[in-house]
Amino acid sequence: MQYQRVLADEAAMVAFGAELAQVSDGQGVIFLEGDLGMGKTTLCRGVLQGFGHTGAVKSPTYTLVEPYELKDKHIYHFDLYRLSDPEELEYLGIRDYFDNQALCLIEWPDKGAGILPQPDLTLSITVEGRGRRIQWQPGTQFGQQLADKLLEKR
Repeated sequence: MQYQRVLADEAAMVAFGAELAQVSDGQGVIFLEGDLGMGKTTLCRGVLQGFGHTGAVKSPTYTLVEPYELKDKHIYHFDLYRLSDPEELEYLGIRDYFDNQALCLIEWPDKGAGILPQPDLTLSITVEGRGRRIQWQPGTQFGQQLADKLLEKR
């Protein structure tokens, strides 16, 4: 089964993020792949807004992780773009973030290869005309449930 959707603009990316928030119920490990400027942080903003966040959402490029506590949910937004060695994640205490009660959104997951856990869902974002094509691939049984729920939202 192919999981994908074409999103016309930034508003559609935010809306997709809100759908992801709804289906995840604040749990899971989600990898976000795509070149610079594809909308990974915009998607994260949509997820956070889906949980009621009203403030700014910026990419944690320098801090590596930005924690949010919303509606009794723990959401961690990671941006590993500037990571020079995956071992740096061990010093950050990365394993403490991954429990069954948190949602971890990880931009540039390839930079954490060998340290990061298996993703429940991998989202790949590419250019499609003036919009974006988002494709998702489950990596776990829970991820399969998320993938199917997102497909139903079409």
